[in-house]
Order: sequence, then C-alpha cells, then structure tokens
Amino acid sequence: MARLNWGLIGGGEGSQIGPAHRLGAAVDGEFTFSAGALDHRPEEGRAYAQRLGVAADRAYGDWREMLAGEKDRADRVDLVTVATPNATHFEIARAFLSEGFDVLCEKPMTITVEEGEVIVNLARETGRICAVNYGYTGYALVRHMRAMVARGDLGRVRLVVANFAHGHHADEADADNPRVRWRYDPAQAGVSAQFADCGIHAMHMASFVTAQEVEKLSADTVSCLASRELEDDAMVNFRMTGGTVGRLWTSSVAIGRQHGLEIQVFGEKGGLRWSQEQPNQLYWMPLNQRLEVIERGAGNLSPEADRASRVTVGHAEGMPLAFANIYTDLAEAIRARKEGRAADIAASLYPKAEDGLRSMAAVYAVAESGKAEGKWVDARPPMFR
Repeated sequence: MARLNWGLIGGGEGSQIGPAHRLGAAVDGEFTFSAGALDHRPEEGRAYAQRLGVAADRAYGDWREMLAGEKDRADRVDLVTVATPNATHFEIARAFLSEGFDVLCEKPMTITVEEGEVIVNLARETGRICAVNYGYTGYALVRHMRAMVARGDLGRVRLVVANFAHGHHADEADADNPRVRWRYDPAQAGVSAQFADCGIHAMHMASFVTAQEVEKLSADTVSCLASRELEDDAMVNFRMTGGTVGRLWTSSVAIGRQHGLEIQVFGEKGGLRWSQEQPNQLYWMPLNQRLEVIERGAGNLSPEADRASRVTVGHAEGMPLAFANIYTDLAEAIRARKEGRAADIAASLYPKAEDGLRSMAAVYAVAESGKAEGKWVDARPPMFR
C-alpha cells in the first residue's frame, strides 16, 4: 500500500511541537514527509526541510509558496499539518481547505469564534477534513475510558473532574522572558492565556470521554503574578448536554506540578481516573468493589484501546505515539474516502473542526465569566445553539 504524502507548515528547527508531529506522522509508515515550509525565515526553513529529507523543489520558503507549489501537482500532499503561531492558523487552514487539502491544525484552531465557524462551514462545504490536534485523546487508555462510558460500565455519568496545571510560569523573574511574556499579552494571545493554552485540552478531554458537550460555564480567573494582564490560573465549573456536572482547574503557577493533565469520571456504577504522566494505568473503581488497575497493552480491552496500543504491556508509551494515533486515524479516513468505502469506526475519534470551534467558544465564555465574577454564561458557539 503506497504511503500518503504529508506536508508540514511550521515546526522548524528548535520548535517544541515539530518533532512530535514528524515522529507521529512517520511511525506507522502511513505518510511520507514530502513537503514543508518550516520556518518564518525562508532560507533556514528550506535548508532544514532538506536536511530532513524533503526534496529541494518541495522545501518551501513560506506557506503561500507551498500552497502554490502543491495545489496542481499530481503527487500533491494528502494532508497538511499547521504548526505555526496561533494567530496564523485560521488564514493557513482556510487557504488549504479552499484548495481541497485535508488539514490537521494545532490548537487553538482559530483566535475567534467567528473564524472557527468559517472553518467548520468550509470543511463541510468542501468535504475535506479539518482535524484539530488535541493529541492527548490519542492515548490508548483515554480511548478505553470513552469506550467504557459508551458501553455503560459507569452507568449515568454524574461528575467529571479535569485538571491541567503546571508550575513552569511561576517565577516572577520570567516576567520579561519573551518565550513566556507573549502568552499573557492580549495583543498576542487574545482574550485568554492559561485556559486557552492548557485548559481547553482538559475541557476537550471531558467532552471526548463522556461524549457530551459543554453547554454553560462559570469561571473564576486570576493573574497570580500582578504583572500579567491575562490569567495564569482558572477554576471553571460547567454543565454538559447529558446532565453531567464538570469541574476544571488549570494553572501555570502550580509549583511542583509538571505536566499536570488528568481526568476523573464518576458515574452511578463506578469511577475512572487517568493521568497523562502515568499513561499506562487507568484506575477503575466499580461501586462497592475493589479498585482495579487496567494496564495499557494488556489486550482485549476495547477495539478503540487495542487499536491505539503499539508497545507491549509494561513498557511506556508517550506523546509522540498518542500523536501517531491521530495521524493513523486521519490516514484511514483519507484512504477510505479515496477508495469509496466506509472508514474503520475505531478510527473516527480524531478531533474535528467542530471540536476546535467549541473550544474557542469556551475560551471566550471563560474570559467573559471571569470578568463578571463567575456569572454563568452560554459556552456554545452561536451556530450550535
């Protein structure tokens, strides 16, 4: 089976996210890294792409040059990943979707709700994929959590608690560090800092696992460092479409926390707990029974979990392999469309443009509620109300 062609925009030398995407796209042999516009400095981007094995004529200086060079090729890229600064996502994703490319966009998909609705409508009109890289949903045991909820193991879900708190921006001495400062500057980050950066991962995880959407929320936001205009800590209460109550804490000043993404789901018949820092174990407590530890890779868990598990039980799987599950899902969806067949249902879990839009609506709702001292506000995008 021939590999699909893949192109990357952004993620250049020294970036944090570029290696994870390149590893994720390559690990299953589904994609060939065929084209790239990797850096805002054209010559550096071209040179780095060629060092990574991209042909000189497909190592582009910027995304516009890449779009022009790829759109009429017989072997043009099948999937374009957008891993550029947040404010550029909308323009690039819209341009490639309009030319019939499938797109995987880093989060946040857009900067405004209105832009998000444009992308959702464009993906629907063109019949192209616009996926959003909520990559943590690629972990095998996160997918098993979703399967357990869906098959009724927990009964009705009463409560979901999600956290994404770290302490890496807690040092006052970093106030003028340009790698940190921009995140709390409204001119560069928009209406939200910590919730838009990390909190939306936790909120999306809550929706992914429960298969419910957030309808309304109440937020308490604060800038613990007085020099910051945008929040570095937020506590968010929310209500979901199936009646589930949600609690979410996100922080960048929680000294001692490292990555800090975790989720707990409590139902009528039991509770689940998973942490991204210990991704191989899922803790399951059936009502009135003993605690069980479900091991990733044990086999015969659920089709979703078994499909997403690559390494034998007892060995660690990390973020690049979670990303790889997103890429494998997308490869299956693209191949199924090309071949005129139904895609594997277990491969349908990649986050979609609608998820990116809902996340952006939640960002604005948190900002509004935080300014209004916790007033409950509608968290749905206008087109979904």
